[in-house]
Amino acid sequence: MTVTLTRTRRIAVRAAGVAVTGALAFGVLTPNALADENPYPSASAAAPVKIDANDPDLKLPDGGTLAPAKVLDIKSVIEDLEGNERREDTNADIKFALQAEVLFGKDSAKLSSAANSRIAAIAAEIKKQDAKKVRVFGFTDNLGSSAHGDVLSKQRAEAVHTVLAKELASAGITYEIRGYGEQYPIADNGTEEGRKKNRRVEVSFQRAASGA
Repeated sequence: MTVTLTRTRRIAVRAAGVAVTGALAFGVLTPNALADENPYPSASAAAPVKIDANDPDLKLPDGGTLAPAKVLDIKSVIEDLEGNERREDTNADIKFALQAEVLFGKDSAKLSSAANSRIAAIAAEIKKQDAKKVRVFGFTDNLGSSAHGDVLSKQRAEAVHTVLAKELASAGITYEIRGYGEQYPIADNGTEEGRKKNRRVEVSFQRAASGA
């Protein structure tokens, strides 16, 4: 089962193109594993069919040629009305984002009593997708020092990873864990509502080839 979100709103971003399954690259499991510098790499996939630029049915003007075929990604976003939980689905992967307040106390990396069930639900989706590489990234707002945010966000990512690893102990999964601190905000840090969204832990993994 996926995380259950009540009173949800759906935001669909659709682009013309052919949806195909892609893959994300991940790191190797180490206690201090690092992610790519940018936690949001662009999704990409090979063209599903070869296009003949000389095909007369394309009716190109004389001397015209086709650009290389490109597959555009499709993203679906589901978020509860309070913004506490968010799920993003693309052709290639699935990402869950949980606000820090859902998981931790203020300025703490100790998981709350309600956190385990939410993380377990994400673990169930990872198992359903038969993912073998999982990224767990922590983020903070821009209050306090940047150095403190880096440390706290990494500690929170590690705390979520500990629960996932326990839930998926026999699944043969490798993890990539990193704290990004105040980098890569998804909302305006000038308001408390925005800062609340930015204080989060994201768990992302590859979608099953079957699209399960």
